[in-house]
Amino acid sequence: MATDFVKNFVQMCNYLQDPRHVARFQNVCGVKGTFPVIPTEPNCGESEPDRVGLRKRGQQGGPSSVVNGAAGDASAPQVNGMQGDVTVRPDGPSANVDPDTARAKPLRKNSLTGDVGQEFLIHNKFLFYLFTFGTELGNEMFFIVFFPFLFWNIDALVSRRLIVVWAWNLFVGQSTKDMIRWSRPASPPVVKVEVFYNSEYSMPSTHAMTGTAIPFCLFMLTYGRWQYPFLFGFSVALSWSVLVCVSRVYMGMHSILEVITGFLYSLLILAFFQPILDKIDGFYMTDHFAPLVIIVSHVSLGLVAFSLDSWSTSRGDTAQALGTGVGAAIGTHVNYQLGLLLDPPLSSLPLTLPPIGTSLVVLSLLRFVIGVAVILVTRMVMKAATIPFLCRLFGLPSDDVRQARQHMKVELPYRYIVYSVVGFSCVCVVPLIFRILNLA
Repeated sequence: MATDFVKNFVQMCNYLQDPRHVARFQNVCGVKGTFPVIPTEPNCGESEPDRVGLRKRGQQGGPSSVVNGAAGDASAPQVNGMQGDVTVRPDGPSANVDPDTARAKPLRKNSLTGDVGQEFLIHNKFLFYLFTFGTELGNEMFFIVFFPFLFWNIDALVSRRLIVVWAWNLFVGQSTKDMIRWSRPASPPVVKVEVFYNSEYSMPSTHAMTGTAIPFCLFMLTYGRWQYPFLFGFSVALSWSVLVCVSRVYMGMHSILEVITGFLYSLLILAFFQPILDKIDGFYMTDHFAPLVIIVSHVSLGLVAFSLDSWSTSRGDTAQALGTGVGAAIGTHVNYQLGLLLDPPLSSLPLTLPPIGTSLVVLSLLRFVIGVAVILVTRMVMKAATIPFLCRLFGLPSDDVRQARQHMKVELPYRYIVYSVVGFSCVCVVPLIFRILNLA
């Protein structure tokens, strides 16, 4: 019976990993590719990997080719690296396109290769904008906005504990990707609505992980601390998570299996951290050895992640999250030691939102604008200073930043230095500026 269960489980995983399901979902949502029509031999049982217009999965391992929506074996070994791009644009008078149909290309270039992606057609603009918003909920810019706003205007305790969960969640997810080493869904049949992360591994979906960890952790940390109905909080968390998860399939970045795995993996991580978050936060604030432990532990985790595979932007994202976690944790320690960390007393719980008036909105926006400006300037200055310094230190040319950052000895310290300073500024420096400007 156990053997049958394992066999059925593997078959189900192979089924959910099939890229044709992603392509069908995109088709239902109104996303159409501009793939070429390739004639096939009448008696051809298999597609030939060398035929013009086919897309190879990679240079290593067993190739898996796809022609006109007929996907190869979903269970074949999956490899990383740039996958060949097929771009045939139906330009000219012979291409009849519905007036309500929009032509589009991915908003951002591939982070590793600079590839701009292939043109596609959008038949449902509402779903396109909805899922674009959903996928942005897992990107760097959202967290640059969300964590500081929460910290400066709503609840500093919740924000700094969210950062702990976010950093560990991303580290575990990205490290797992580099160990499993599955490539992105094959295109064709999948339409690459996004190509920024296309050269990274894909199992599990770290967007699905962060898109699940952040809202559900936010719900767990605020329910009982803030006054609101349980059903409201749970519904917001679930809707947020589902939107992010489904958006990754829509974007053509993940299979159904990878998204489900990311969702469940994140819940497992949350179950581990939920009972100890209070102890971690207390240690960061009060222990005299906390700064040393924070730095050593996070740098060690980064070294482990960077040793798992060759350079990719996922490693940079891991170091970025860990660096932010270092800065925020040390900022928390400094705030507490200087008496600047004023969490509301337990007797005041549950908290309630104050009446939303003009003065409150203006004050919140003013704090947010000033704070984000400080963070962005800090990030820009640190980035401009750190990369050339590291290149000179290690004797590397600094004229090509992309190439220089493919060296671990540049990328790892660069991400740590820049984002630890950003995290420290968010938690410690910006609130101090608010006090000076009488905005606290």
